[in-house]
Amino acid sequence: MHASPANGQALSLSCNLLPRARTMHTRDASHAAQADLEDIRGSLRGDSEAYRRLVERHQQQVAGMVWRFSRDADTHEDLVQEVFIEAYESLPTYRAEAPFANWLARIATRVGYRHWKRQRRERAIATVPLEEWHQVAAQPAEETPPERAAELVHRLLQQLPPRDRLVLTMRYLEGHSVERTSELTGWSQSMVKVQTWRAKRKLRRLLEKVGEEAER
Repeated sequence: MHASPANGQALSLSCNLLPRARTMHTRDASHAAQADLEDIRGSLRGDSEAYRRLVERHQQQVAGMVWRFSRDADTHEDLVQEVFIEAYESLPTYRAEAPFANWLARIATRVGYRHWKRQRRERAIATVPLEEWHQVAAQPAEETPPERAAELVHRLLQQLPPRDRLVLTMRYLEGHSVERTSELTGWSQSMVKVQTWRAKRKLRRLLEKVGEEAER
């Protein structure tokens, strides 16, 4: 099959536009980074409008990250606010060695992890009824709504200690590399690997326990 002249022209045009698109993306990222630095300086001088701009610029990113830690709307909103409060209080420690978004992501991970630990202490964890697992297991994969499957996995991971839950969520649900997980958690890469292995073993035991109870 031969490409038509029109298709060939479109392909050529697309290829020509790709470098421009990359350049524009780089320029946008550079502009955003510069805007972050200016607003950080303004915030440190006491300019509340400067910090408001930082919040508006990064609120969507933080909200997306914190969603992994709570799917309750009110709790989620509280956690997002907590991230920006902690970021504001820690702003004098920001050294601009990495993008502000990366620094903010580490704070979001820390705030969410603390929430899971508080939740664990208060034992405010909902278990997954066995009949729900049975219903999902009996259904073909294509008949199980993705939202329901995700919610069951989320609730299953709640049964694990927060440290195990965090590393499995980052490594397997969000697909982060060992290096990125290390950056976000502050753990060494060796610790991430060890923690992943331990968490997988605990999850396997939990699933075996569910299976044994189902056979009774």
